[in-house]
This record gives sequence, C-alpha cells and structure tokens, in this order.
Amino acid sequence: MAAGTNIRTYFEGTWHDGNVPIMRAADHGSWLGSTVFDGARYFDGIAPDLLPHCTRVNASARALMMEPTMTPEEMVNLAWEGLAAYSSKTAVYIRPMYWAVDGDPTAIVPAAETTAFAMCLEKIPMPSHKHATTLTQTRFRRPVLEDNVVNAKAGCLYPNNARMLAEARSKGFGNALVADVAGNVAETATANVFMVKDGEVFTPIANGTFLSGITRARHIKNLRADGVTVHEQVLSFDHFRDADEVFLSGNMAKVTAVSAFDDRQYQAGPLARRTRDLYWDWAHSSA
Repeated sequence: MAAGTNIRTYFEGTWHDGNVPIMRAADHGSWLGSTVFDGARYFDGIAPDLLPHCTRVNASARALMMEPTMTPEEMVNLAWEGLAAYSSKTAVYIRPMYWAVDGDPTAIVPAAETTAFAMCLEKIPMPSHKHATTLTQTRFRRPVLEDNVVNAKAGCLYPNNARMLAEARSKGFGNALVADVAGNVAETATANVFMVKDGEVFTPIANGTFLSGITRARHIKNLRADGVTVHEQVLSFDHFRDADEVFLSGNMAKVTAVSAFDDRQYQAGPLARRTRDLYWDWAHSSA
C-alpha cells in the first residue's frame, strides 16, 4: 500500500501513472537492502530545498557503495517535469530513489555500475498547523557508523525506526524520543527534535548517529536570522522534561508541535509557531 494517492513514477526514461513495479526478485536491492531515497515537498506551487534533497540522495547512494546515475540538477528538472501534472494547490511528496541491481561475485557488495534509479511523486496533504503529537521513551536506540549506514538515508535503517514507533504507539503515544548510543537524546523515530527553554532554542548536536536534516538546518538558519538564540548541544531526557515547549522538524510536516512527553505536558508554544511561520515566509520568498 502506498503512502499517498495520485502517484506518478519515473522509471527507465518515462513517466508512468500509478505505483508501477520497479524492482525484480533477484535485484540486489530486493534481497540485500541496497536502497536509498530522499524526500522533498511540493506545496503552493513551490518545492523548497529540492536541490539539497537531490544532492543528498546521491551522497546516500555513495555511502551504500553505489554510483549515482543522475546529477542533482537533472533530478530537479525531472521533478518539475513530473509535477507539471499536479495543481499548485496539491501537496506532493517527491521521492528520488536508487538501488543496486547486481552484486559483486560474493553477491553481498553491490556492483556500483548497476545502480538503478526511479522517482516517485505522491499526493500527500500537508498536516494542519494545529496538529500536535506526543512522545515517550523507547528501549531502541540510534545506531552508529561502526555498525550501520547512518550517513545515508537508507531503507535498511527504517525497520529500527519502525519498532521505535510501534513501541511508542503501543504505550498510547504518537512518537518516540530516541537516545543515541551514549543515552543522550538524538531525535524522534521520524523527525529531528527541538526544545525551548527561557526563550532560547536547543537541538541535539549532530554526532553521526542520526541524519541531521535539511529542514532542521533551514529552521536553525531562519531562527538565527530572526534573532533567536539556537544551541546545538548534548541534551538529556531531563532537559526535555524541563523544557517550556518541544517541536519536531521533518520534511513531511516541516514543524510539528509536541503536547506531551510521557506525563510532562506542553502547550503549543510561540517558538514552534514562529519557526513554522519563518519557514513558510522563507519558502515563498525564495521560490
């Protein structure tokens, strides 16, 4: 089942309508997990930071020992070509993807020269600015580079995220606040995280255990340009319990307020709203 509707798929040089088959049973990506992707958003007729997302998917491919077959600029042009079929009022998720077709003689290492590419466009509405979620802790942690490909947006990382999310939901919460290997806060199961204390913004420092998001970086830049002090530092779970407000940062929703962390309640705060407003102002002014 696809995440969205009104799907268009670019594969083997042509745009197709619908969720078309793109991978075969013996492809390296099917059975050995050499899949990477990235995600950008189209809304109000604009696609903010589309080029950085396309640049990152190529870096992710190289991290999994594949050779990209498209330049970032070619992917941007291709995305706009596909988006021409949608109304400017339609919110679309833009997902470029790579996977290896063949492996080396051992089968385990992907044959870099056999990298395949597809791009999928899906209609997925932007969540309401009033939408909020709740957080709880999870026993699962973020991996490190020594035992996983945390320097890529790789499909093989997401089962770990899924079990974090499933555990949180089983406890009645919307998402999980996740620790790194040292026990400090890294991110949530689905997004980067920010907290606010005494009018200043804090976010876990990028330490190589989680993907430091493009939207996260955009929020930091926008807030600092607006005169807000933003700290990137080591943060504990107690820091979040003591926070005045907490919000999430991700490509899918851009900003999501947090209303509770376990039994700690928060109000949807002014800096979450300010971050969202700054993002929308930047996105439209840079289009």
